Amino acid sequence: MTQQKPFTHTIRVYYEDTDFSGIVYHAAYLKFFERGRTEALRACGVHHSEMLKRDEPLAFAVRKMTTEWLVPARIDDLLEVRTTFAGTKGARMFLTQEIWRESDLLSRAEVEAVCMSLTGRPKRLPAAFVARFSP
Repeated sequence: MTQQKPFTHTIRVYYEDTDFSGIVYHAAYLKFFERGRTEALRACGVHHSEMLKRDEPLAFAVRKMTTEWLVPARIDDLLEVRTTFAGTKGARMFLTQEIWRESDLLSRAEVEAVCMSLTGRPKRLPAAFVARFSP
């Protein structure tokens, strides 16, 4: 299952995202990727707050993430986080993410997230969620 077109979310780089030189600190990219994933889920009709209100509350946790930084982002840059749902298997959801500044690819990530109960036990992704991630 793949999404035909990545979901995009725009982020402005603020002072708090940078180090003393005005370059985005590497950990800030993780926040940018997280916001992109959250907004992509929201666009598919999957809201974290609604997941917590289910009869059996559910949440997502990142299990594995491989990141690569190619070009630095700087203070005041306007960035685009592109998120693509790459597939699901049981409790796992796989995504690819990229951060762009205009025509420059700055960073990319391969993400494996797990659906789980609030006790931390993996739970199969609900079929309704899986259907929403499909093109």
